[in-house]
Amino acid sequence: MAVTRKISRVTQARRKAVKIVRKIKTKPSSTPVSFNSILVFILFGFFFGYFLSKSRATDYDSIQDMFRLKDFQLYGVIGTAILVVAAGLFLTHRFKKPTLSGKALDWEPLKFEPSRLIGALLFGAGWALAGSCPGTVLTQLGEGKIFAVFTIAGIAVGVWAFQKWQPKDSNDSTC
Repeated sequence: MAVTRKISRVTQARRKAVKIVRKIKTKPSSTPVSFNSILVFILFGFFFGYFLSKSRATDYDSIQDMFRLKDFQLYGVIGTAILVVAAGLFLTHRFKKPTLSGKALDWEPLKFEPSRLIGALLFGAGWALAGSCPGTVLTQLGEGKIFAVFTIAGIAVGVWAFQKWQPKDSNDSTC
């Protein structure tokens, strides 16, 4: 009877292993990015930086005026960017287009966590002090604004600190 149980357990383990292997084989493999795609990404990045520069989103005084509620032009730029991204995400989700990783977009509501509020306040304070956010700092560097190096260093320190001190249960790969 003990031998029968061992054979049964081995058979069950084998069946589970076969199921796992089948799942792995049926997952869409991430295809390498083609040269044309890389070229499109580079061109998109070039034009993104160009329009950030032309809209004064990389100008320290414009950003300070936005935070001091003296100039509202950048609010329009940010609002337009939000609308464009929202439309792109909606269309990607609507037509079930996969992302570069081969996965479909997931729409899961986030639960409120106080740490997100603290992170948002730190992000806003850093943005106001540095006069740049992660999206504009590379454009500032491309414009030759040397202070962008310090902002990039601050971003790197922030990412390092997050990785070092984040709660262990928030280690998910969806970020």
